[in-house]
Amino acid sequence: AGMAVQVTVLPSPRCLFDDAVRIRVAGLLPQQAVTLRASLLDESGELFQAHARYRAGSSGELDLSRSPALGGSYSGVEPMGLLWSLKSKAPYKRLAKRNVLTPFCVDFEVYEGHGDMSRLLGKCTNERWFLGEGVKRISVREGRLKATLFLPPGPGPFPGLIDLYGSGGGLVEYRASLLASRGFVTLALAYMAFEDLPAMPEILELGYFEEAVNFLRKQPQVKDTGIGVLGLSKGADLALSMATFLPGIKAAVSISGIGFNSFIPLRGDGFTVPAHPYDLGRLKTNDESGLVDFSDVLDDHRDPATWDCHIPMERSSAKFLFLSGLDDTNWKSDLCCREAVQRLQRYGREVEFCSYPGAGHLLEPPYLPLCQASIHKVLGVFVNWGGQWREHAKAQEDAWRRIQAFFWQHL
Repeated sequence: AGMAVQVTVLPSPRCLFDDAVRIRVAGLLPQQAVTLRASLLDESGELFQAHARYRAGSSGELDLSRSPALGGSYSGVEPMGLLWSLKSKAPYKRLAKRNVLTPFCVDFEVYEGHGDMSRLLGKCTNERWFLGEGVKRISVREGRLKATLFLPPGPGPFPGLIDLYGSGGGLVEYRASLLASRGFVTLALAYMAFEDLPAMPEILELGYFEEAVNFLRKQPQVKDTGIGVLGLSKGADLALSMATFLPGIKAAVSISGIGFNSFIPLRGDGFTVPAHPYDLGRLKTNDESGLVDFSDVLDDHRDPATWDCHIPMERSSAKFLFLSGLDDTNWKSDLCCREAVQRLQRYGREVEFCSYPGAGHLLEPPYLPLCQASIHKVLGVFVNWGGQWREHAKAQEDAWRRIQAFFWQHL
């Protein structure tokens, strides 16, 4: 019947990456067996794909928000399953957006039957953007700062956020650009392994992060009620340190973080928080996969010898939100978070905490597929991050809602 089969993405084939969409197929035969496939080519030319087998309803229609998948990359009713289960042929690839000015294009194709996918019945493309309509991207090289500023359209004032990624370094923009698309002025901040910032600094200067706070606070579109900071992994303990030692920070989010200063000493004005003691001799490498397991590298945080590496968050007047995955195989973020939360509660501080069963270390914006393992850019080894596909996907959706609600409430 030619291409009489229509595949549609509702409400629009163009959306933000963190938007849920409805994928519908019309023009099939009643009860027809079909296979749906999603394909995405990343910026380095790596192909990510997912597929699922379906059966059309009695009217020859499929609606992924109602029809269950009968197997493939996932099963059951999973409206966004074709996105969160995307996987590359080559192992240990992480899907990440480098240039936020272009979208990821996802092709949805419908093939006849549950077998060899030789007969294409219909297809469409979903453009998934990281920058909303009218959001400005401004490169910042002011003083020592290496950052990118994202401004939502309009005069504001908007709540201001500083966004920090982990010890892989670089200037990572896609989470900040999505948050700006949701109404925050965001500053994505690089602090290692970028331009002339060393790959493994001997020390990090609190003053550098203070410059970022001051830069953000003087932007005319930023509300003057204080700013927020969020970080993943190493960026999370930096976010906690900023909220503790720098004025003007009202709210901090730790994603897969620990309550100590990790790996690199942090020098403040007249004090230094040492790095939590660790021993790379305790790295475990899996003989079969070659993956490296970091979970035992850190010394026991209950040992009094490590206590001067604690970030004294109880001194902070900021509000805190801790998010962690129970299947984080990079480090014991959940255990450390629980202790930080208990300490804050003992001091009467306001703190929210959510731990997700089956979620790994790399809790990202929703619909970015789970990355169970990938190369660590600075260490040059393949690291096991953990996570189960479906549980991790659900955790990312929930965490994203919580992060935004938390910042709207406290900023």
